[in-house]
Amino acid sequence: MNALIAIYPYKYQGLWVFDDENVGLRQEPFISGADTVIDRMTESIPNAANGFRLLFSATSFPGCNAVFQWRREDSGGHWYYSEDLDQEGWLCPALFKYFDSAPATIYTKFEPKDT
Repeated sequence: MNALIAIYPYKYQGLWVFDDENVGLRQEPFISGADTVIDRMTESIPNAANGFRLLFSATSFPGCNAVFQWRREDSGGHWYYSEDLDQEGWLCPALFKYFDSAPATIYTKFEPKDT
């Protein structure tokens, strides 16, 4: 598995979704707080609804701009909390397409896709 992963979320029918043919996902939605986290983190990214780059890793990396701590398991997915945002978001079992187990911490970078 890669240490640094990139996906390209976009809005589809009012939902944040992403495609990743490498792991068999198409229009995989972000829900239950993860969508609100994306709304907040993309406020300053022009045209984010048409797509932005989300880098993430279980290890810290230069330029990461949000850190999420594992909170609990629920319905096959996992809740993560950002102290900076004071907000939780649920990540569905698609998390395991990228990690063997739920990481204690997920480091992220939200940026324009053409960066």
